[in-house]
Amino acid sequence: MNERPEWFGPKTYGYGSGLPIRWQGWLLLLGFGLIVVLGAIFIAPRSELAFVALVLPALILFVMITKQTTRGGWRWRWGDKE
Repeated sequence: MNERPEWFGPKTYGYGSGLPIRWQGWLLLLGFGLIVVLGAIFIAPRSELAFVALVLPALILFVMITKQTTRGGWRWRWGDKE
């Protein structure tokens, strides 16, 4: 009952997450991408500091959610099948 959701697959090599494996992961990735792109178009030309203030918390939240929802968690992988 205490199972974590699995929205992202693990990377084959290295540390971290791979691509999304569920629609929730794709939605999270799309939402983060929209924040960055729309911020770059509408906010960055006026104020680079405001752009950083928008993107940095979004990035931190994105990484935290991705880490919590990666199948098998984040650890170093050498490409071996699990």
